[in-house]
Amino acid sequence: MTTTHHPYLHSLKITKEADSLGYPFDLPVVKYTDEIEFHPKVTYIVGENGSGKSTLLEAMAVGLGFNPEGGTKNFNFATKNSHSSLHEHIKIHKHYINPKNHFFLRAESFYNVATEIEVLDKIWPLLHCYGGKSLHNQSHGESFFSLFMHRFGADGLYILDEPEAALSPDRQLAFLVRMHELIGQNCQFVISTHSPIILSYPDALIYEIGDDGLRACEYEDTQTYRTSKYFINNYHKMHEGLGLV
Repeated sequence: MTTTHHPYLHSLKITKEADSLGYPFDLPVVKYTDEIEFHPKVTYIVGENGSGKSTLLEAMAVGLGFNPEGGTKNFNFATKNSHSSLHEHIKIHKHYINPKNHFFLRAESFYNVATEIEVLDKIWPLLHCYGGKSLHNQSHGESFFSLFMHRFGADGLYILDEPEAALSPDRQLAFLVRMHELIGQNCQFVISTHSPIILSYPDALIYEIGDDGLRACEYEDTQTYRTSKYFINNYHKMHEGLGLV
């Protein structure tokens, strides 16, 4: 196990020009954010739908050389060119040592990544890196977990956009355990999530997106945690308020 933990990513700066108008520059996370510092272990980005979490992670990943739809830096397929130009307006401060392993997970396009893996496996044996079984021949959640367990390795950088999308609550807890194992092997994570379980890793930095951009906050101060806790403790009352009963 690696004894010295160093971050592969230190910070990200967003450069804006006078003509930087419209999408994505009208998103508060872009408009009001100049620099983001990364935690050496886990950095979370949380916020409401449409707040710009995925846009920010996509720009970061593309700026680092990942395929916009996900995968490793060796993936160069394109199902649909829909990513924003934000990657052209960021500068990433990195460690001089590059990660030995890396992966960009986008929940919405993971099917396309799984298909590309099968295509590449016909040219060069690749499925063994993902557990030896077609990701399409597993449930959505099982394929995600195969990725975490088999493809993710030590000394890695992992950018994950809503990894909870296919995971049950129990599997989300198992993901936390797997992430902790990998952090102990000198891995760094940047994660956007709506899950209070995924968000709960104790040694992390959380950024929440609001109308005035990003702010660092504690776990129990995030809207994700507060809404989830209130609902679980008061779901009968909330059902009444929503007119469900």
